[in-house]
This record gives sequence, C-alpha cells and structure tokens, in this order.
Amino acid sequence: MKASLRLVLRNVLRLGSGETLARACGVITTLFLAHRYGVIVVGVYALAQGMTQYSIPFIDFGLRHVGARLVAQYPEAAHQIVVRVQRRRFLMALVLLPLLVAYAAVTRLPWPLKLCLMAFAASCPLYALSLDWLAWGKEHLRFYGLGRSVVPVAILLCLFVGRHSGHVLWWLVLGTFLGAISQGLIFWGWWEKQKPAVEERVVVAAIGESLAWQRTSIMGLAWLCNLAFVTIDMMMLGVMSNPRQVGLYSASYRVMNQVLFTYYLLTQVLYPQLARQGVQQRVRMLRPQILLTLVGAGIGIAAVLAALRRPLLMLLFGPQFLPATLLLLLLAWVIPLDFLTSYLSNAYIAWGMEKKILICTAIAAGCNIVLNLFSIPAYGATAAAVNTLISYVIFLASLALAGRSARELNPDAEPVPELIA
Repeated sequence: MKASLRLVLRNVLRLGSGETLARACGVITTLFLAHRYGVIVVGVYALAQGMTQYSIPFIDFGLRHVGARLVAQYPEAAHQIVVRVQRRRFLMALVLLPLLVAYAAVTRLPWPLKLCLMAFAASCPLYALSLDWLAWGKEHLRFYGLGRSVVPVAILLCLFVGRHSGHVLWWLVLGTFLGAISQGLIFWGWWEKQKPAVEERVVVAAIGESLAWQRTSIMGLAWLCNLAFVTIDMMMLGVMSNPRQVGLYSASYRVMNQVLFTYYLLTQVLYPQLARQGVQQRVRMLRPQILLTLVGAGIGIAAVLAALRRPLLMLLFGPQFLPATLLLLLLAWVIPLDFLTSYLSNAYIAWGMEKKILICTAIAAGCNIVLNLFSIPAYGATAAAVNTLISYVIFLASLALAGRSARELNPDAEPVPELIA
C-alpha cells in the first residue's frame, strides 16, 4: 500500500512539473491582462479560452480517454491505436471549425473583437495535431505535462513581445497558433522515437470494439456534457450578457479553479491505473472512507477561500474585479462537490462506464442550460454561479445512483478481453 502511494505521489510530481508551468503561464497572462487592459479584454480572452476548452473534447470525441485506456491495457498495439485515433481526430477538427466561427459571430461583442475571436476559433482545430493523449496512456507523465505547457508558454511570450501594442489580443492569437503547431511537432517527434523500428502486427479484438463510433461517441458526448455543465455558464454569458459579466465571472472562476489544480493532477495520474483494475479493486476505490476524506478536504479549502475572497480578488485582479466577490463566495462551495464528482467520473470512465457517465452528465448539463436560459438575462453572472452549484448537486446524485446499479462494479462481471495472436 505504501509503495502504491509513493508511486502515485511520484507520478503527481512528474505530471505537476509540466502542468505547473502551464498553469503559471496562464495565470500570469490573465493577471497581466486584468491589470493593464481591464475587465472587457479579460472577458474576450475568457471566451477564446472557452472555445479552446470545447475544442478538445469535440476533436477527441471520446478518443482521448478510450485511446489512453487502450494504450495502457495493450501497449503492444500502440501503433495501430495511434493510426486509428488520429485519423478520426483530424476529421472531427474539420467539422469543428465552422461551428466555432459561427459561435464567435453571434457573441455580443463589437466587430473588431468578434474578428479577433474568429481568429482564435481558427487556431482551435490545430489541437488535432497533438499526441498528448498517447503520452498520458503510456504514463510518460513528465513529458505529457511539459508538452501541454507549450501553448500557454507561447501565448505568454507573444504577450510579452506585443505588450506595448494597441492590439494585444492579436498577439495572443499569434501565440496560440505558434504554440499549437509547436506542441504537435514535439509530440510527433517523441512518438517517432518511441514506436518500434519494425511495425508489429498485433491484433487485439478489444481495439476495434472500443474505437467503434458507437462506443467512442458515447464517451465523446459524455465528456462534452461534462464540460457543458462545468463551463457552459461562461459561453452563455458571452451570448446572453455582456463582456463585463464574462470578465467578472471568469475572474472568480479562475480563482476557484486554481485551487482544484493539484487535485486534477491526482485524478489524471490515477486514470491509467484505474483502467487496469479488476472489479474487486474498483469496489475498494469507492469505500466511504475515501469519499468522506475528499468531501472533508474540499469543505476545508472552500471555507478558507470564502473567507479570503475579497483580498484575493483585490490582490490578483485589482479593484475593478471586486464586484466578483459574491460570485467567488458562491463558486467556492463547488470545490467539495467537484472533489467527489471528478473522482467518481474519472473512475467510471476508466472502468468503461461511458453510457452511465453520458446519462449523468446530460442530466446535469441540461439542468444547467435550462436554468441559465431563464435566469442569466435578468441576473447575469450571479445566476450562472448559483446554477453551477445546483448542477453539481444534481450531477453528484446522478453519479451515486449510477454506481449502485453498474454492471462494471458487479463481482460477476465479464473478464477483460485478452490479446489474440
């Protein structure tokens, strides 16, 4: 047990070495924009990042998690998995581009800012070049984290170069393009050195079944629904409210999200290990002691964040963002709920429970969208924060009910398919 915990901690540190760099660059970029350019520029940049967030699950559409799980289970067939996964990702990137441009066109922004947002939209499909999912599945976690930091580093460098320009958002667009292309080249260069010189023809019955459209589309829809219930508030504010409301909500959400950063490192590290577990091990991972520990830790962190919300916003973003104090108070209590929902959803996906995750996330996302439609026009970002809390409670209840009836947690479940010569 101690050896296993040491391994998990070591992997968290490996992943964190790169992820911390990425997170630091993102924070510095946002804080610089907040202090020098104000709420509206932060709001526009938040919408651009929101499009990037939605691009990742749309391009992957389940392939990221399924591909990483297959590579963890069948490393001998990695080359075949890469070929099949990347072919599909490139197709999804082509479908995505006009959708992002259409969203940018309907936002409530002046035309110069709309054009800038459209340029950000054009950079999003470049994520299809990346093989970060492969490094994740093979548990090359330090390289995985460092590779993912390339884009935020490039954005920060371009911001530094163009800091005196009157068109700072266009410099951020340039950084996004350069970072995405560089990231893709780095991961493909790594894979060229990793794959065997002579191609191995290993036929795995589970690969074709797992990568079938029916299976991956379930995972893709589940991930999109999960992202929608977490972040759809920001995107809906961009269409139904104004850039100031987006900027205030973005500031409070970023403070809350920084707190979750270390925890997300843990869930990412655990994913390949969870994918290899048998039924008895899965049941042990859902013991009340583990779940109650997560809730207790989340409540403690939320209480501290709620108490320090005003000085934090003042210190990090400046006096323009003090109206976000109430938003941060509300969003702080998302933390204990997120500790549970992230742990459970990550485990369920690793255990092949895509259909149940899809149902749970669809219910939570649907409730969040409906609540936002009725309340954002009148109450703006405050309504979005309240609706986020309500949606998390609904999501947690759905996950709990799904786990009680899951075949994948039944000791009589079918065994994992084996390699075929």
